Amino acid sequence: MLSASGPIGVFDSGVGGLSVLRHIRAQLPDENLVYFADSGHAPYGSKPEEFVVDRSFRITDFLLSRQIKALVVACNTATATAIHLLRDRYPDLPIVGVEPGLKPAAAKTITGVVGVMATERTLSSNKFHVLHQTLNDRTGVHFIMQPCPGMADLIEHAELDSGPIHALVRRYLVPLLEQDADTIVLGCTHYPFVRHVIEKIAAESGKPSITIIDTGYAVARQLTHLLDIYGLRHSETGQAATMQAYTSGDPKTIGHLIARLLQTEMPVAYISL
Repeated sequence: MLSASGPIGVFDSGVGGLSVLRHIRAQLPDENLVYFADSGHAPYGSKPEEFVVDRSFRITDFLLSRQIKALVVACNTATATAIHLLRDRYPDLPIVGVEPGLKPAAAKTITGVVGVMATERTLSSNKFHVLHQTLNDRTGVHFIMQPCPGMADLIEHAELDSGPIHALVRRYLVPLLEQDADTIVLGCTHYPFVRHVIEKIAAESGKPSITIIDTGYAVARQLTHLLDIYGLRHSETGQAATMQAYTSGDPKTIGHLIARLLQTEMPVAYISL
């Protein structure tokens, strides 16, 4: 039985889901949160589909042991690969996933060209292919797919301003700009943490007014909607919301990144799943 006083569970292959978590905190400040960073197995983008499904099941089972009332799959790769299976296995649990923001990008673009920066696994998934093809047929917008191997891994290791991350962003972004893309979809939840690098390189390339689509806000809004439908909004007043993080990686590293990326302290515990 799900309880309105229970926490919301959020997981990602690593720290990328923190970009979604910050939107959830902003829109639902009274909700308790439990975050799982699977950093010991990150990144998911180059892993086999069976591996991502297995990790998604293991993590969800763990979060359910923490009495979560809703689940946010804050990972594009896990959403594309496993969310339909999670919904089949846990039919009573409200589950929200993240998807590359192709629809809002199609509405924003002026040139009719949208660049999509994402992991190889996300871009190759059937879920993404169907979404892309449907929007292309409906709108005529040209989506340029740009796999970005290595980017999530650097961000996972807190390289947010380093020479290597600048070099990778430049390698993947500039070809999109040269093909007249005026809108860039961040198709991995890690990427919003280097948005400043993307904007800097776009400006250096003569495209200072580029539009960047980050779907974290929309995910938090959909979560709010589902909590209202299920009658699971936290209603207790006078109690500060709690946050707890778990990781299959190094707790100190995750704690440092949480402090840096969210400007807050959050307890982090190691757990092997």
